[in-house]
Amino acid sequence: MLRGIDVSAYQSSSYDTDDISFVFIKATEGRSYVNPRLSAQTKRAREAGLVVGFYHFLWPGNLTAQAEYFVKHAPEKAGDILAVDWETTGEGTHASNAEKDRFIRKVKELRPDNRVILYANRNFWLNIDTTSYAGDGLWIADYVTAGEPRIKAKWRFHQYSDSPHDKDVADFTSRAALRKWAGDA
Repeated sequence: MLRGIDVSAYQSSSYDTDDISFVFIKATEGRSYVNPRLSAQTKRAREAGLVVGFYHFLWPGNLTAQAEYFVKHAPEKAGDILAVDWETTGEGTHASNAEKDRFIRKVKELRPDNRVILYANRNFWLNIDTTSYAGDGLWIADYVTAGEPRIKAKWRFHQYSDSPHDKDVADFTSRAALRKWAGDA
């Protein structure tokens, strides 16, 4: 298991990179928000030699526009992973299953050389998701023992804690194996 973290504007641009192999960085949300620390957080990850992923917080509606907004702002580099963060919005809504699936497919169409994955918490995965479509892989949030999310589905990444920050593990034997899967071999 590889260790990693995910960061957003709430975290410093000089986050600790010791003992981690990957980082997911919030890039965008909806059609109007870009993480103001995106460039600095990306630079930090690349300088540390980490596998880098970017995520988009999905809102209902305007899926094509959101996908285009995401790929416009997420840096484009071979081996980067793109993720859709599918959860409840600040307004208490969420994108439908069909919208989530269309968004993943549109991002894959716009960036065919990048892996595109789904981030969902255990409740969404078990009780809201009806399609089990996760693109190239599932990133599951379940705050239990690292690497032991309480789901039966195959997963690639597991967010197991949000204290003091979001901590993740990846189901790969080495950073080289993760790089190869991500397309940066």
